[in-house]
Amino acid sequence: MFVLVMGASRGLGLEVVKAALGQGHSVRAFARGASGIKLTHDRLEKFPGDALASQDVRRALVGVDGVIQVLGVSNRDLFRPIDLFSQATGVLVPLMISQGVRRLVAVTGFGAGDSAAAIGPFQRLPFRMLFGRAYDDKTRQERLIVASGLEWTIWRPGVLINGSISGKAKILMAPAQWRNGVVSRGDVAANVLSHLTDVAMIGQKPVIIRF
Repeated sequence: MFVLVMGASRGLGLEVVKAALGQGHSVRAFARGASGIKLTHDRLEKFPGDALASQDVRRALVGVDGVIQVLGVSNRDLFRPIDLFSQATGVLVPLMISQGVRRLVAVTGFGAGDSAAAIGPFQRLPFRMLFGRAYDDKTRQERLIVASGLEWTIWRPGVLINGSISGKAKILMAPAQWRNGVVSRGDVAANVLSHLTDVAMIGQKPVIIRF
């Protein structure tokens, strides 16, 4: 596939770019700092742009087969009002529909949407204090995606850590299985790409952890 990766310049987004290239896909890497990506490949296009600017997103969607949305905020933004996730999704979804791009994969996190009910009682208060604003907006993001009518998958990783592919990540599909844990960015990226064309994943919201 020719995939647009949104939020591609660092962290998990950059790992997704590497995994996509490694699994044979062509990639348009979209981020404000895309030109600074220290990675070269004949199937990689670096595309500087703002996820909140409809004109940038419209141009980035031209010719792609699907979108992988991997947005993030800095730690210093966690204690401020956050609307990046929902606002960027509000820009993206109508443009995907109008341009006929059907496949959307989004990475949110364990604790967004209905997975919030699976947070243990001892984790709930510190989680809300640290990440509540971000995850409230991730929940709004998920609602927009679910209501979009697109062929979507929402991945919810646990606590992200640096690390390469271990092959030991667990994909928890059923709500009764959902629980928190740590998982490497490499493992998340590899699994997201391995299931990119898996029709059984359409309309699913898997949690992914290592332990």
